[in-house]
Amino acid sequence: MTDSFDWHSGTITRSTPITASYRNTQKVRRFFIAQCGAAFKFDRPFMAWLKDGKPKTMGDAVEEWKRRAAGGS
Repeated sequence: MTDSFDWHSGTITRSTPITASYRNTQKVRRFFIAQCGAAFKFDRPFMAWLKDGKPKTMGDAVEEWKRRAAGGS
């Protein structure tokens, strides 16, 4: 995967790296809903975590959202 991953049409899996080109597209939202459930929503703290520049994958993001949803801020 390169830094220019297409977040609109690329295949998103739990192993997809979150790159500098990351965007909250409808495809990304559908991925998170499928992985996290219908209660999934983006909020500012989670979005800031996604874009903090530290290496992570979409699987890491799923686990982080679940941790936060369970009250583990």
